[in-house]
Amino acid sequence: MEIILIKDVENLGYANDIVNVKPGYANNYLIPQGFAKAATASAKKVLAENLKQRAHKDAKILADAQALAEKIENLPLTITVKAEEGKIFGSVTSADLAEALAQKEIALDRKVITVDAVKTVGEYEAVAKLHREVKATIKFTVVAATEE
Repeated sequence: MEIILIKDVENLGYANDIVNVKPGYANNYLIPQGFAKAATASAKKVLAENLKQRAHKDAKILADAQALAEKIENLPLTITVKAEEGKIFGSVTSADLAEALAQKEIALDRKVITVDAVKTVGEYEAVAKLHREVKATIKFTVVAATEE
């Protein structure tokens, strides 16, 4: 069944993509949840017109995402956590990274940041998905908090 995605769906496609899925997946999940609509002939014409009108806006959004990616990749981040003998209590999450970026005046939603399990002090990398074509690598250092 052909559908038009209204929102980005992980491992399926991005908003305004036309994709083929099984009818049950479309009718029972994607359409009722508001992630997609049926790709009828009229819906395809409306989508084509909307995409044509939004082409120049998308170019600006892409340029902004690339500029933000360059800014993030060149930014030194240090996250201070409670640690004992190199092992930290808990772990560093995407929310911690989003908060550290916010302190550097970069607003980024925690949902776009993907970070592997960070359980020890050291240097790590995370990936921020800023646009469908732009991913930024966030380099950060985890240090132990000094007790006073």
